[in-house]
Amino acid sequence: MIMTFSSVNTIWVLLGAALVFFMQAGFSLCEAGFTRAKNTGNILMKNLMDFCIGTPCFWLFGFGIMFGAGSAVIGWLDPGIAKDYSHILPSGVPLWAYAIFQTVFCATSATIVSGSMAERTKFSAYCIYSAAISLFIYPISGHWIWGGGWLSELGFHDFAGSTAVHMVGGVCACIGAWMLGPRIGKYDKEGKPRAILGHNITFAALGVFILWFCWFGFNGASTVAMDSDEAVTSAGLIFFNTNLAAAVACCVTMLFTWIRYGKPDVSMTYNAALAGLVGITAGCDAVSPLGAAIMGAVFGIVIVLAVEFFDKVAKIDDPVGAVSVHGVCGCLGTILTGFFATGASTEKGVFYGGGFHFLGVQVLGVVSVAAYVAVIISIVFAIIKKTIGLRVDAEEEIAGLDVTEHGLLTAYAGFAMQPDTIYEDAPVVVAGDIPVSDAVPVKKIPVFGEDEGPKFTKIEIICKESRLESLKNAMIGIGITGMTVSHVLGCGIQKGKPEYYRGIPVEASLLPKVQLDIVVSKVPVRTVIETAKKVLYTGHIGDGKIFVYDVENVVKVRTGEEGYDALQDVE
Repeated sequence: MIMTFSSVNTIWVLLGAALVFFMQAGFSLCEAGFTRAKNTGNILMKNLMDFCIGTPCFWLFGFGIMFGAGSAVIGWLDPGIAKDYSHILPSGVPLWAYAIFQTVFCATSATIVSGSMAERTKFSAYCIYSAAISLFIYPISGHWIWGGGWLSELGFHDFAGSTAVHMVGGVCACIGAWMLGPRIGKYDKEGKPRAILGHNITFAALGVFILWFCWFGFNGASTVAMDSDEAVTSAGLIFFNTNLAAAVACCVTMLFTWIRYGKPDVSMTYNAALAGLVGITAGCDAVSPLGAAIMGAVFGIVIVLAVEFFDKVAKIDDPVGAVSVHGVCGCLGTILTGFFATGASTEKGVFYGGGFHFLGVQVLGVVSVAAYVAVIISIVFAIIKKTIGLRVDAEEEIAGLDVTEHGLLTAYAGFAMQPDTIYEDAPVVVAGDIPVSDAVPVKKIPVFGEDEGPKFTKIEIICKESRLESLKNAMIGIGITGMTVSHVLGCGIQKGKPEYYRGIPVEASLLPKVQLDIVVSKVPVRTVIETAKKVLYTGHIGDGKIFVYDVENVVKVRTGEEGYDALQDVE
């Protein structure tokens, strides 16, 4: 088989479409990791359905609106009746190959919204506004930029979608999160934000790495051609700039948060990777590596300040930072292209002697698209809010959307390493006024008399997980053979040394601990205590605590033995 230029271009576009589609997995993991376990199934479902809903919507109407300049329908009865789109197709690329490439871009814009509105949005409402984004919000602004519309005629440059895809999604996310209101417990009565930690940083990290990998298809394949030396050279520069901006953004955010909070912020640094990727997307083909590095450094600082602004000043609760990543950095990256463009594929930017005309076009494009999207999505959200409602009830939010929206009892719902804190200003859900004595059957148990057997003592030791093995061996060494070990969460914080999560001081936090339970009779209690203190002591806060209780009786279930005999594990 002889490879022609047209077949090479088609394969390149289809490969890019596959990579951009896989970004859905990245968004799913990232959003799930940065939110609480009880909403994981809901988030995964939304990321699946915005692609599945958006695909037929964009096929039937969106693509036609974006590129048809006439008929909105791409050909839903028969491909033969589809409008002639040859004027917008890359060289030799078939209609349907280009259509799937554009479809996955549309789905990316729609999925951005789910993260900012996570943990309190009705699933039915989400499906409706996701469809609206794919039907007419994204296609109309996309037509202005990529479909031959007025912005493209002015020379507006957004190579792979900092504005067309990411800022559109970011503006929708911002309006949606504002209209929803914050999650229960996010702000105290004085309006001070509280940190609500994500449940799985591993999920979030894997999601970011998937997105980073797929971004090479998002930006690189947007050349929609590999049929010339010029196209291959451009793709190489695009790959290099895309990677460089993200890496520099991460380095700058790590250092900036280290200085600002006293420690490098993990989740914010992962957000910085996405901020760099989003920001460079507009001008990845038009700036030099030096320009990409400088832009990445700017994104690395701006992402931190933007997250803090929306949390602390605007009071817009964005669990994953999508507004800052996609909205702010998408806007900023498009504008910065007006400064750093070298003139190779666009007009020259301000820093390369091009004057302010190109920069003005970039600013005009950003402002006009943001205004259009803000108005239309506000109308969509207002209609949904007045009809079926945007937000779930308070008790449903507290219970988690996995259970209340999907009946998901067998996965993550109710299984959180970090249980939710119900703050004092959160609504209390009361089932009724039934007295406890009526609701819970009570059975009286006679007290085991002191004269009927030896004294038993329970010793409960709570310590760091890292000290468990040493503690266990020490207990065995003094004759303790029966122990129960539990993983628990301890609450506490050192005064004067607050920790930070995404720029917000973490209040008394629940940290992983180990609880070791021992019941002794012959082994002296003081021996156990002194041995434990010797093993656990470091002199630092968090060494642990030891609790001592009297035990009335011990009963071995298998044999029915009681008292001292029940403690002996012999046949």
